[in-house]
Amino acid sequence: MKAPRSPRTVDSVREASSSPDAIIQLHGVAKRFANAAGEFTVLKSVDLTIKRGEFVSIVGKSGSGKSTLLNMVTGIDHPSEGQVIVNGKDIYTGVTESQRSNWRGKNLGIVFQFFQLLPMLTLLENVMLPMDYVDMYGFDERPERAMELLKLVGLEKFANKLPILVSTGQQQLAAIARAMACDPPLLIADEPTGNLDTKSADTIIGLFEHFVSQGKTIVMVTHDPSLTSRTHRNIIISDGELIDETIARSLPQLRHRHMLEFTKLVEERTYQPHETIISRNEPADYFFMIRSGEVEVILQSKKKNENIVSRLGDGEFFGEMELLKGGKSIANVRAGKKPVEVLALPRADFVRVMNESPITAEAVAKIVQKRLEAHRIPDYRSR
Repeated sequence: MKAPRSPRTVDSVREASSSPDAIIQLHGVAKRFANAAGEFTVLKSVDLTIKRGEFVSIVGKSGSGKSTLLNMVTGIDHPSEGQVIVNGKDIYTGVTESQRSNWRGKNLGIVFQFFQLLPMLTLLENVMLPMDYVDMYGFDERPERAMELLKLVGLEKFANKLPILVSTGQQQLAAIARAMACDPPLLIADEPTGNLDTKSADTIIGLFEHFVSQGKTIVMVTHDPSLTSRTHRNIIISDGELIDETIARSLPQLRHRHMLEFTKLVEERTYQPHETIISRNEPADYFFMIRSGEVEVILQSKKKNENIVSRLGDGEFFGEMELLKGGKSIANVRAGKKPVEVLALPRADFVRVMNESPITAEAVAKIVQKRLEAHRIPDYRSR
């Protein structure tokens, strides 16, 4: 496809200090609403960074703040406080609605659950519309580019049909083509497969994966766990707050309210290469989840030789054997060859939540037993 020509309208959204590899940065973003019942907070001091080229899913229960979070990123709504930087621009400070709208047209593609195609325009005309709005590409180039995008999504044969004459899946594909009309670096999708059958949904996600492979960034709200498994990151929002991603990866069966509770209780720690984290024959006071790096689980032979029985990495956990079965540690756990970042949860909080969440307790217990059997580690009950 041809590169877009320089737009005539000056982009007045100001440059902001940001990380060069980050396309979205939220700093302390809060959103409050007021009604007859009083004021309530939908987003609570959210900090979030999304890197360029990531495919990110956002999940959460109804009313958790997902759509409000998207509205902050797209400039559709205003934060009550905090800063939003998208593609290197502060999109709220000193920016008019007109300026923000023009910036949005050039920098964001937005895909809605209900397509939002204009019913009186053909699919080709719908795809051309964003180019007309922000005056990108030459007048004669726009139909050609729109047709190329429809071909990309497999709709070139339907280019001159009205939306009502094609299937819902095809309408969503046309909406995606429209969202990419101005070649934006960022695509925002709000429940893009919510009204589609499984086959159509798979086609949509495959198309998103193609865009990501081309360097685009995609942020998608979804309720479908089969889709979150195909994204690079899965961000969970609960009651207007973000759950720590390490906790969500380590304990996916945990209720969101418990994940959020853990997020507030854990202590972040960094251990240097080969530094001891848990010592043999010492009581364990914490449950550990690995944010980055690797740890080694070591047993000593009768001849005092070290035997590395397990290596654990990102999203895995340790310390659960001691906390669940009681007693002192039968192994040393130390950082691997590089520094390791972990989250440490106090014993009392871990045990309490395990008692409140039998499904999670059962899943953790199965992992414990699997490790015991795999490495022939003696069960605590036999000691």
